[in-house]
Amino acid sequence: MGHTKVWADNEKLSKEEKMKLEKDGLDILEDIPRYAEQGFASIPKEEWSLFKWAGLYLQKPKEDGYFMMRVNVPSGILTYEQALELAAIAKDYGRDVIDITTRQAIQFHWLQIENIPDIFDRLKKVGLSSVGACGDIMRTIVGNPLAGIDPKELIDTKDIVDDVYAYFQHNRDFSNLPRKFKISISSNINNAQNAEINCLSFTPATKEIGGESVAGFHVYVGGGLSSKPYLAQELDMFVTPDQVKTVTEVVATIFRDYGYREKRHRARLKFLMADWGPEAFKEKMNEYIKLPSKGKNQFETWNAGYFYGVHPQKQPGFNYVGLNIPVGRLYSAELLELARISKHYGNGEIRTCNSQNVVIPHIADEEVEAFLKEDILDRMNIEPKPFIGSSVSCTGIEYCNLALVETKARMRGIADYLDDHLKVDVPVRIHMVGCPNACGQRQIADIGLQGIKMKNKDKQLVEAFEIYVGGTLTQQAQFNEKLKGKIEASQLKGVLYEFIKYFTEEKQPGENFYTFYQRLGKEPLQEKLSTIMEQQVS
Repeated sequence: MGHTKVWADNEKLSKEEKMKLEKDGLDILEDIPRYAEQGFASIPKEEWSLFKWAGLYLQKPKEDGYFMMRVNVPSGILTYEQALELAAIAKDYGRDVIDITTRQAIQFHWLQIENIPDIFDRLKKVGLSSVGACGDIMRTIVGNPLAGIDPKELIDTKDIVDDVYAYFQHNRDFSNLPRKFKISISSNINNAQNAEINCLSFTPATKEIGGESVAGFHVYVGGGLSSKPYLAQELDMFVTPDQVKTVTEVVATIFRDYGYREKRHRARLKFLMADWGPEAFKEKMNEYIKLPSKGKNQFETWNAGYFYGVHPQKQPGFNYVGLNIPVGRLYSAELLELARISKHYGNGEIRTCNSQNVVIPHIADEEVEAFLKEDILDRMNIEPKPFIGSSVSCTGIEYCNLALVETKARMRGIADYLDDHLKVDVPVRIHMVGCPNACGQRQIADIGLQGIKMKNKDKQLVEAFEIYVGGTLTQQAQFNEKLKGKIEASQLKGVLYEFIKYFTEEKQPGENFYTFYQRLGKEPLQEKLSTIMEQQVS
């Protein structure tokens, strides 16, 4: 298509924007083979940030030269061959560690520049790529992990997602956006995509056209988390499946040409939408494409991306099984075992969820019983205990330069402790994040835990957490709210135990945490938390 960088003459551009005018982020792909030959020391420090366009971040400390790599998995659908290769890469280069992200992607750690070209080649051979998984560019597209097998989908969105993903891969018309561009495309009526927290989401809808009901999408724009979160707003338009790629291109073009580039912290699409409003945004879109008004939103509820247990597919005689991957952390031998059973009992697919879990599809009715006896399911349970089954964690200080605290092992330990000491009749979704960027999506959790640093009573700087309560999406979508108080990390387990015990004692039968929070209000929970913290100190 070709485009003019209409922002190039802006004298107030941020330093990052000025750098991107001098060198496109995708250019780093041409440099990586040379850096691989010459070693990490040959990489100019000012180019470290450009590695994001290749899906690479430097781990903490950056000077040690180890990279985290994020691999795109559109709709979360992995083939048997892809799973084998991912496990092999982790074993050969990544100290065996594999993480599933809250955007269905796969993350490696401990990679060195000398190995990156080989990893790229190995990913390419199985149809995978890390390009665009980070950086100011289209990120991993979140889809329906049940696409094509989902009894609760209006449309099989796999091919739509793949088409949009392929169009934006290596596309230099959209490789210099103001910031990251996160989209979701799903027709699951239970909002498995977490639509309201994406920059752009296509959600299931129907509209009467020519006397018949047509399945398509509604459009949400302007969602995002981090330190200033916004819920995406629904535009008054209806999109047919064949229009999704064009609409995505239009929104990306508006973001590229009108998005804010002066201040990095205000460069997300959510700020443009907040300033313009949905009507003005639609008017701008009308300059590129005319779309009919919206039809009927088909969302029924929100399942937060959880699919545990055995469920019938839309294909008669076949089932999908949802497994828990505790806080999204896997090791190569475990991924190989998942691949083995997915091939032996199904068609070899493993599907990742934004809840950091997996689904294995295409298991025939007569194979289910044998499948459930596989040893790997002792660790990756199809009916996990309520707390570990509803816990989400970002990478944390173990690898991330932005994190202030350790998260993965801590969240796992706390969840196991709560499962051993508390009984609940409903899941309590707990999300732990290591910094305000909220890769662990703490704003949508029942209980969100955000890492901070604080001085303890001995004036020592220690890891600590703030607590947020009452997040939900879909019908009553709202972000959770902060309670006063800073909880020292060493006391967090005990505080959470007492706080959730209060919930179990005061809740009504079957009442979930969000409804409980709405019924009581914020103040009783604040009073209880303050009392617990005082008791912990004394």
